[in-house]
Amino acid sequence: MLEWGIEVAALDYAAVGFGDYHWIATGADGRRWFVTLADLASKVHCGLDAPAAGRGLRRAMDTAWALRQGGCEFVVAPEKTAGGETVRPVGERYAVSVFPYLDGSSGDFGDTPRGSVIDLLAELHGAAPPESVPVLEPDLALRSRLERSLGELDRSWESGPYAEPARELLSAHLPGLRRALAEFDHRIAGLNPERVVTHGEPHPGNVLWMGDTRLLLDWDTVGLAVRERDLAFATGEELRKYEELTGHRPDSAALATYRLRWDLDEVAVYVDLFRRPHTRTDDTGLAWAELAEIVAKLG
Repeated sequence: MLEWGIEVAALDYAAVGFGDYHWIATGADGRRWFVTLADLASKVHCGLDAPAAGRGLRRAMDTAWALRQGGCEFVVAPEKTAGGETVRPVGERYAVSVFPYLDGSSGDFGDTPRGSVIDLLAELHGAAPPESVPVLEPDLALRSRLERSLGELDRSWESGPYAEPARELLSAHLPGLRRALAEFDHRIAGLNPERVVTHGEPHPGNVLWMGDTRLLLDWDTVGLAVRERDLAFATGEELRKYEELTGHRPDSAALATYRLRWDLDEVAVYVDLFRRPHTRTDDTGLAWAELAEIVAKLG
């Protein structure tokens, strides 16, 4: 980690998060750092192949750094190397970023929030967009792959233990999935053209509490989009507070659009996972359970 000016005395693996790999590095001076190795093959929201995902991840991390420098103190941003980089490639498939180590606690996606972050989102949405910020289309990043998979349900899938069960699941619920996709297309055509800087996944798993201080983690999903992207799962009280803070009344149709988008995006990601070579692990088992639940709800 000499690129960051860190002489590592100890490096301990941290089994946290989903998709990336993490370590806690202790420098020779005793200071600790949180090191993230991103698997670019799984960063489809940043780009559909490893080179594109690497570029997209760099833009996202540069954006987080710029937001933090611009006064958004709740942004947990990466450190820059001596050469000014927030991301460094590791071979063709991986990339590493280094963050300050923060001693706090966070939850999981489905947790009941310990405290609202609606004021942080209001501040974020009012921030000037950094030049690096990705511009996001509302459609699914993996739409073309999902459509291809839905068109190949008449032949067996043999990429791993969950491939054929996934094909059978989609086949059984195909009419409902088609209706959901058609509804989604209709909805995104009517979205307000205004775009602001959004986080993308401000759920409890991405909120770090340090006493009364709340910080937002995992900025690889940052991008210009409608405000409702960040507000889709907010409570009625939070939405009223957001209107008081910003003067913007969240649009109920746009909120419903992004709730539907969340489900369809999960389907697309899990189907793509099972169409590629895979094995039976805790992660793929969890992905299968979630896919089955979402498809049943949509179909």
